[in-house]
Amino acid sequence: MAKIVETVTRLEFGTDFKRDIKLHRENRVRTIHSSLAIEGNSLSLGEVTAVLEGKMVAGKQTEIKEVKNAYEAYDKIMTFDPYAIGDFLKAHQLMTEGLVEEAGKFRGGDVGVFDGDVAVHIGARPQFVPQLMEELFGWAKESELHPLLKSAILHYEIETIHPFADGNGRMGRLWQTLLLAKWNDIFAWIPMESVLYQNRPEYYQAIENARQANDSGVFIEFTLSALYDIIAAQEKHQVRHEDKHQVQLSDTQIEMLKALKDRALSRKDIFATIGMSGDSRSFKRHIEPLLVVGFIEMTVPDKPNSRLQKYRLTDSGKAFISHNGK
Repeated sequence: MAKIVETVTRLEFGTDFKRDIKLHRENRVRTIHSSLAIEGNSLSLGEVTAVLEGKMVAGKQTEIKEVKNAYEAYDKIMTFDPYAIGDFLKAHQLMTEGLVEEAGKFRGGDVGVFDGDVAVHIGARPQFVPQLMEELFGWAKESELHPLLKSAILHYEIETIHPFADGNGRMGRLWQTLLLAKWNDIFAWIPMESVLYQNRPEYYQAIENARQANDSGVFIEFTLSALYDIIAAQEKHQVRHEDKHQVQLSDTQIEMLKALKDRALSRKDIFATIGMSGDSRSFKRHIEPLLVVGFIEMTVPDKPNSRLQKYRLTDSGKAFISHNGK
């Protein structure tokens, strides 16, 4: 979790990822291709791209429809409330419209996952599905777990309950992405599904191992590992195309460095010194980037949320102030 947060912060503030619209489009196509391919859609990445560009593709009409539906669902991802059952059903309708009879509805019959003729997993009985989903979303809304953990648990539980006749895997992955994107909108453009697709056997095995152990821990670890891998790959891609040595700070950040010139200060004291409100959004915008570029450091690095936490200049920060401060 710490590595993911650190890498996302670098990607967000240390690169042009958030402004790279072309890469966003490419990543969205990769997300759609990978999530559908996991379920057996045979269209290639190039064919999925062509479908979304409105070009003719020689493929099964159902698979082409899956691509168009998935695009609609992901295109509206930030309009959904991750804890609203109504939005969950609305997203499923977008994802499966014209493909299944019960699009946008919890299933009315039993369903299972089979390996040949062998049942690998049997979903909850249909009469219990609405209540189980209400309880799951209610728990998620009230839980104080970090969104990284919560999103992975939701993904796993959706797979376990299997609330729909079809589309459960697609919805589990969509909902994990949604919850992460509500925490930090950068995740709306992170194609985690591509790593899951590349590691399909391990993905399936993680689900199965978690079910057998009645413990989602192994699935959480696998999912977070996949998430870290794709974020790290995105950062490397950005760094290759940018001058990573160029550091531009805002006037506010320069004032913060000057406030720390000869002393260590708490987050609250830093903002008080420069006469600014120190809410979490301000911390994320102004202080986190200084940690990422290595101009400041924590005095209690092994406990980031310690009430005794303070921040001080590093040698790089001192050098920057020496050359740029007045």
